[in-house]
Amino acid sequence: MDPVILTSERLLLRPFNPGDAEAVFQACQDPDVQRWTVVPSPYSRQDAESFVGQLVPEGWRSGTNLAFAVLPREAGPLRGALSVFQRSQPGTWEIGYWTAKEHRGRGYTAEAVAVLAHWSLSTLGVERLEWRAEVGNAGSRAVAEKAGFLVEGVQRSNLLNKGTRRDAWVGALLPSDLGLPTEHPYLPAGA
Repeated sequence: MDPVILTSERLLLRPFNPGDAEAVFQACQDPDVQRWTVVPSPYSRQDAESFVGQLVPEGWRSGTNLAFAVLPREAGPLRGALSVFQRSQPGTWEIGYWTAKEHRGRGYTAEAVAVLAHWSLSTLGVERLEWRAEVGNAGSRAVAEKAGFLVEGVQRSNLLNKGTRRDAWVGALLPSDLGLPTEHPYLPAGA
């Protein structure tokens, strides 16, 4: 898949490139990023270089894992990262994200998630966009809900993070939630 660039009122979302390695390395030193996400811990410069130089380009080439750097629309430092990736169920993708510590609490991530979710559901052909976070990750949940995701419940032992299985909140955003059409009709329970 050809890489794309997305924008919002304040943000630019673009694929990571090798020049982003230092900013990714610095952001991933935050204990909260290491605690709540699946990035390696400890997080090395080699991890950052491999991410921006190999994992991101391969994800775009295969069209199965599309990672974006979240930056100010005009210019400025990395605000965070987000990606959408295919799940095993056809038409179902998952979204994941982290925010650099110094940029939390300003709505950047919710704004970026909303833009990427809309693009995924309207252009990529996603029919169910899932969000998962370990139970207790209140920041991630707040972002998901602000971006329009409906939290559907808790799945026991759903996340494997650093060798430990953990319970996860799960939520979803559907094209119909945004008034968008889908290839397959949706019949809600009880309809």
